[in-house]
Amino acid sequence: MSAAIDRMLAAIADPKRRRAVELLGQRPRSAGELAGELGLAPPAMSRHLRALKEGGLVEDGHPDFDARVRIYSLKDGATDELKRWLAETEALWSHQLGAFKRHVEGSE
Repeated sequence: MSAAIDRMLAAIADPKRRRAVELLGQRPRSAGELAGELGLAPPAMSRHLRALKEGGLVEDGHPDFDARVRIYSLKDGATDELKRWLAETEALWSHQLGAFKRHVEGSE
């Protein structure tokens, strides 16, 4: 498993961060908006957003009308490597469990 996947899994290990990802999946939002919806203080939300950015899941930008505001959104293609790893892991487990089933059924 790559370091990028490790960082991503660590970032989504927290339920508040997973909920933030769900909310950002609906549409981009400001940190204040996310904090309000998650019931978090702004400093706590800032820490969660930093973890999501470090995990490669979230990016931020400034709207044209106000450079002081940051708008967070999900990063395009961020989960591609994770999805690939999950598919490979699922195939491995399916193969292993199938072989185990054939072994058990053959030894009866």
